[in-house]
Amino acid sequence: MSSSFEPDTENDYIPQNILLTGGAGEFSFFKIPGFIGSHVAILLAKKYPQYNIVVYDKLDYCSCLANLDEVSRLKNFKFVKGDIASPDLVSYVLNEEHIDTIMHFAAQTHVDNSFGNSFNFTQSNIFGTHVMLEAAKCHQGIRRFIHVSTDEVYGEGETFETEAMKEEHVLEPTNPYAATKAGAEFLVKSYHRSFKLPCVITRGNNVYGPHQFPEKLIPKFTNQLLRGRPVTLHGDGSNTRNFLYVEDVARAFEVILHKANPGMILNIGGNNEISNLEVAKKLIEILGFEDRMDELITFVPDRKFNDLRYTINSGKLEQLGWREEMSWEEGLKTTVEWYKKYTDRFGNIDDALVAHPRIGVAPGAGVTNESFGRKGGKERATVLGDN
Repeated sequence: MSSSFEPDTENDYIPQNILLTGGAGEFSFFKIPGFIGSHVAILLAKKYPQYNIVVYDKLDYCSCLANLDEVSRLKNFKFVKGDIASPDLVSYVLNEEHIDTIMHFAAQTHVDNSFGNSFNFTQSNIFGTHVMLEAAKCHQGIRRFIHVSTDEVYGEGETFETEAMKEEHVLEPTNPYAATKAGAEFLVKSYHRSFKLPCVITRGNNVYGPHQFPEKLIPKFTNQLLRGRPVTLHGDGSNTRNFLYVEDVARAFEVILHKANPGMILNIGGNNEISNLEVAKKLIEILGFEDRMDELITFVPDRKFNDLRYTINSGKLEQLGWREEMSWEEGLKTTVEWYKKYTDRFGNIDDALVAHPRIGVAPGAGVTNESFGRKGGKERATVLGDN
C-alpha cells in the first residue's frame, strides 16, 4: 500500500507508541475492526518504523491473524491477544507498552447478527469502549484516543434527494448495532468533555477490499459466485450503500492520526453510491458469468429494517488533505482477485454465506476461533512480534 502523505513534524501530532484494537478481526465500519484495522496497522508499521504498533485483538469468529503476516516480523510491531472488556489486561498493556495513542477499531459490527442477539453488541461496543476510555483516563500519557464509529449512527437517508449528512447531524440509529455505536460515541464525548481525554471520532461509509470476513456484502457475493451459487439479495436489492476501498480508508486514518485535533468528529466517505443489485451484477460481470446473470441473482426476505441509503459529507476530512484514490471498478477487480487466492485463510465460511448469517451470536453457532486457529492462531498469537 502506498501513501503520499507526509506529516509535518513541527505542527502535526506525532505518536510514539500506538495501541490499535481489533487489528486482526473484522472492524467497525462495514463496518471497520480487524479488517480495516489490519490495513491501518500495516500502513503505519511499514511506513513509520519509528512508531511502535501494538495490535490488541481477542480473535473473535471473524478474526484472521494471517491478515498481519506482512508486518508480523517487524521490530516495531507486536500482537497481543486480549479482550477490550478486560479492564486489568487493557491497563496492563497501556502501561507495559507506554502507549500514548489509542486507535479503537474493535467492535461487533454485522447488522444481521445484531438482529439475532444484540447483547453481544452492547458488551463489545458500549462496555468495551467504556473500559478503553476508563483505562485511557487512568493511564498517564494518552495524547490521542481515536474512536472508530460508523455512518449508521445517523440513520438512513430517507430519500435519494436527502442531502449528505455532516458531522453535526442528529444521531438516529435504526438497528441494535448502530444504536450501540451511537451509545459508545456518547461515552467518548463525555470523557472528552469531563476528563479532557483527547478524543477524535470518525464515522465511515461501507468499506470493502482484501481481509474482510465473508459475511459482508462484497466478499459474501464473491464467495457465493466462486462456489457456483447464486447471490442472495435482501429485499429487491434497491438499497444503496456508498462503498470505499479499504486502502483509501487506511490512508484516511493516517491523515486523521496526524492532523485531527482533539474534539473533532470526521466523516470518512466515498463517491460510489451503488445499489446492492448493481454490486451483484458487477461482480457477476467481473467473474465472467454474464451469460448466467438471471440464474445467479436470487432475492431473499429483507432484514427486519433495512436503511434505504447512507450519505455523508467528508468535506472536513478533505480539508485535512485526504482524497479518495481507488476507482470503484479497479477496487472491485482487485478485491475479487484477492478472494480467489486467499479465501481459505478464513477456514470454513459456509455459515457466513447464508442469506441471513447469525455467526458467533450463541454458543456453538457458526464459525469459531478454531476455524482459523488450525493455521497456528493461538500459539502464534502469544509470540507474534516478540522480537
